[in-house]
Amino acid sequence: MSTLARRTTAAAFGLAAALVLAGCANPSDGGTTEVADTSGAKAKINISPDQDRVTTDKVDSIAAEVPEKIRDRGTLEIVQSSTSAAPLGFHATDDKTVIGVEPDIAYLVADVLGLKPHINTVSWENIFVGLDSAKYDVGFANITVTEERKDKYDFATYREDNLGFEAKKGSGLKVDGPEDVAGLTVAVQSGTNQEKLLVEWSEENEKAGRKPVDIKYYQNDSDTYLALQSGRIDIYLGPNPIAAYHAATTGKTEVVGTYSGAGETLQGLIAATTKKDSGLVDALADAIDHVVENGTYAEVLERWGLSDEAVTKSEINPPGLPRTDQ
Repeated sequence: MSTLARRTTAAAFGLAAALVLAGCANPSDGGTTEVADTSGAKAKINISPDQDRVTTDKVDSIAAEVPEKIRDRGTLEIVQSSTSAAPLGFHATDDKTVIGVEPDIAYLVADVLGLKPHINTVSWENIFVGLDSAKYDVGFANITVTEERKDKYDFATYREDNLGFEAKKGSGLKVDGPEDVAGLTVAVQSGTNQEKLLVEWSEENEKAGRKPVDIKYYQNDSDTYLALQSGRIDIYLGPNPIAAYHAATTGKTEVVGTYSGAGETLQGLIAATTKKDSGLVDALADAIDHVVENGTYAEVLERWGLSDEAVTKSEINPPGLPRTDQ
């Protein structure tokens, strides 16, 4: 395993270890999930619709970088995935309000730009359809920078991207590389960098004379986790924050391996995503840099247990997950 892969694994397992279940949703105090870190100290994650989000002030010089059409409209049209994926983006206890680290960061960026944030939730594939048609200005939806996506989109990074292999608790499985999933049944979401990694690992296994991965696709997370508990699948591969949070808040699963979202030699990065040459990416990057510098970004990551995935600077269109070999 490369130095990068070892570092990513250590950091991501630190995240999983930090999210140890200490309680569950408590409607009597407005709706919280209580977790404990490895020292035993308890902290509550607010899952009620009354989020009391972290806010920051408008910065006129950065707001002036926003394209005139968006400035005149006065709103930032933000698109996120409709899939319930705590702690990234999911519904509060009222089953309506979208909460999580992704909307929190989107709100902070909108604050800096002096725009009213308007959250639109759609299926994963329709995020990109909406960006292509300029229906939405920017995606904050755990979108990984990839070389293929850079052909059509501009990126301003704001979080590290680590993937998690989630298995039924007590499975005895451990995943460090392709050989560890040979012959296993693994669920993954279509069209994601997780799928790309899994397909590549399966092909690598076949070339090495090992069994391929039996890849399965489910319509939603509830079906996936039901399949995991019933033994129809061995592993679910998804974003590590989701895997760690789910394992901590159910006690039924565990993270049995992690990997950089961009592969063995490159740290994956999550980014605010906008249509290529829309004119918005510089403002997005500068806004992210500003909230990193003023500390509000760190506050948001801390409240969702994702401090291990922090970046120190927003990068515009950095190297991404390599193209699939043709």
